[in-house]
Amino acid sequence: MTVNKFIKVLVVAILVTGVLAQARADDKKLDPTGTYLWTVPARNGGPDRTNTLVLKLDGDKLTGKLTAPGRGGQTSVTEISDGKITGADVSFSVVRTFNDNTVTNKYSGTLADGTIKG
Repeated sequence: MTVNKFIKVLVVAILVTGVLAQARADDKKLDPTGTYLWTVPARNGGPDRTNTLVLKLDGDKLTGKLTAPGRGGQTSVTEISDGKITGADVSFSVVRTFNDNTVTNKYSGTLADGTIKG
């Protein structure tokens, strides 16, 4: 094998390795698994309301529970639905039923540095 042919083979091997490494890096998704807190001002001057969101990513399926303060100091725990993560974008819905009325709240945000903003 000549030096020229060896160099060409070496360059091709380096390029292929670089392409494969980049492809593996692109396949790595962000993992939103964890606990997130946010506070909402209360109505009529009451105490602020702290919500707790626990998310779990299992393969491509995003699941979790939202715990929110309810009336009379009780807390309500609701499973999320339609959980998705696309790149750094996280979205899900929470469906609640009150007196035969169903209300769907949709949440979305961007995951960065261990927080979801949006």
